[in-house]
Amino acid sequence: MGESTLNFSLLHRTCSLVVVLCILHLSVTLFYYLRTLNNKELSFVQNQQTQIKNSTVAPEVIPKTTLSSAVKNASDIPLIVTEKAKVLPVLPKCPDQGPTLVGPLRVEFTSPVSLELVRDQNPRVQNGGRFKPDDCVAQQKVAMIIPFRHREEHLKYWLHYLHPILQRQQLDYGVYVINQFGEDTFNRAKLLNVGYAEALKEYDYECFVFSDVDLIPMDDRNIYKCYSQPRHLSVSMDKFGFKLPYLQYFGGVSSMSKQQFLKINGFPNNYWGWGGEDDDIFNRLSARGMSISRPSGDLGKCRMIRHNRDAKNEANPQRFNRITHTRQTMDHDGINTLTYKVVNVEKDQLFTKITVDVGKPDR
Repeated sequence: MGESTLNFSLLHRTCSLVVVLCILHLSVTLFYYLRTLNNKELSFVQNQQTQIKNSTVAPEVIPKTTLSSAVKNASDIPLIVTEKAKVLPVLPKCPDQGPTLVGPLRVEFTSPVSLELVRDQNPRVQNGGRFKPDDCVAQQKVAMIIPFRHREEHLKYWLHYLHPILQRQQLDYGVYVINQFGEDTFNRAKLLNVGYAEALKEYDYECFVFSDVDLIPMDDRNIYKCYSQPRHLSVSMDKFGFKLPYLQYFGGVSSMSKQQFLKINGFPNNYWGWGGEDDDIFNRLSARGMSISRPSGDLGKCRMIRHNRDAKNEANPQRFNRITHTRQTMDHDGINTLTYKVVNVEKDQLFTKITVDVGKPDR
């Protein structure tokens, strides 16, 4: 009897000790669990406060919330409302033919025009003669290159007629008047090379239209842009009875893409005086396997402003000899050997006028 009582008492004390140890273990576990939970809550709130403090945009709505409610439901986390992002509309590509083209135009040179009038009539043209449509993305970025000297009245007519035409054609364009400095013999082709080089310093043009200042198109459907082949735009001039003078003719107004221009090494630099450079360019195109594309005779009609030949632009006596050697000279006479000095740059609303010293002819 006594022995059994002793065993029962020992068992009872052992069980009690186990129960105490279990309670102690549970207490310690619960303590560390609650401590860890509090640290997470504190870290969460501090992180939110730091985000609010570092935000560059003042929050519009930050709802008050208790620590416990913030932890209970992630949807209760206060949101920082920032400035709404500006979504720009995606403009469509401009069509091949602008919707406001009118077709045949009446072109006359009897009524004088002023730059002030032309500026007033073209308010959307920006400084430097720059324009691009605001309701669609232009198909091409086009630089209009005009070789120039002492033709101020002709330039007024060109700007008067061409700016409205080019806007209706929905081109992303700029007008560059390349003015030859001094009174030495005129060099049209070299000025065209200069225009190409200078225009690319300002904008990533894809297409280059080379236009004499005295030629005005008579139909705005004759689009002043580039095509899969070099384009002769002044197909039928009134000067020639609205007929192409000869099949190889590439003078007046033409266009070439950047790739086409570089493929022929640009224009020759050594044609001083009138004539020959257009035939040299035709030879270059042929040598590189390209052909000339043209609009129809009716679409490509142009009017020329009548004038006497300029001084220091007499017929080039060397032109025939140079034309016969185009294939031998084109690789080392062109845009890759162009040298000139910029004398002055004038930015008008209607054009960028770049005066350049292109040197003198070899004696």
